[in-house]
Amino acid sequence: MRKIYIVPNLVTTANLFSGFYSITASIQGDYLTAAWFIMLAAVFDTLDGRIARLAKATSPFGVQYDSLSDLISFGMAPAILLFQSSLSTTGRLGVIASFFFLCCAALRLARFNINTGIFSKAYFQGVASPVAAGAVATFFIFQNSTGWPTEDSLVSAKILSLVFAFGLGGLMASSIPFPSFKEFNWRARSSFGYLMMGVAAMVFIALDPEDMLFPIIIAYLVLSLIWNLYR
Repeated sequence: MRKIYIVPNLVTTANLFSGFYSITASIQGDYLTAAWFIMLAAVFDTLDGRIARLAKATSPFGVQYDSLSDLISFGMAPAILLFQSSLSTTGRLGVIASFFFLCCAALRLARFNINTGIFSKAYFQGVASPVAAGAVATFFIFQNSTGWPTEDSLVSAKILSLVFAFGLGGLMASSIPFPSFKEFNWRARSSFGYLMMGVAAMVFIALDPEDMLFPIIIAYLVLSLIWNLYR
């Protein structure tokens, strides 16, 4: 019997519960709560791996359990949120778009598992599923805070939900490299400008997380794509 480490797997379970609760909130029509629980799942997903590495408690069981939890929290939960909030009125197109997002998240996670140790940790092969799910979740948080887009807007929430489902799904399944910052040397000397940029980003998020999280995630995606085109 292989060892199963309790603490990191409890954190993974918290990730799984957050994804499950997000789904139940979406079904009940509480889309803002659903979005915040996806973000909470992302926090737990960030913590479980770091706790396991710090405690030297990594295991094959933990890796597989983490991926299964991620599929619920960052595949199923945002897909249900998109469908229940915006896409349920679009008929078959909404079903296909929501399932496409879920399917691409599953493919992304399966590919990540088999490619671990093969590719550099400095980049994700395709958008990481927590980032894609975070873009969906923070969009609904942003919409609730700002009131945009309205039904009278040039681009409606329904159209944006379709763009997110197909666009983010396609980016997850793609092989486009996205920076992971996992191999960033935090002790390395750098210019004062980078420090100020990091401080400014943290200040903006702390002052108004409802309005700033979504633009920051979109900026990460857009700048990563521009960087790939420039390469």
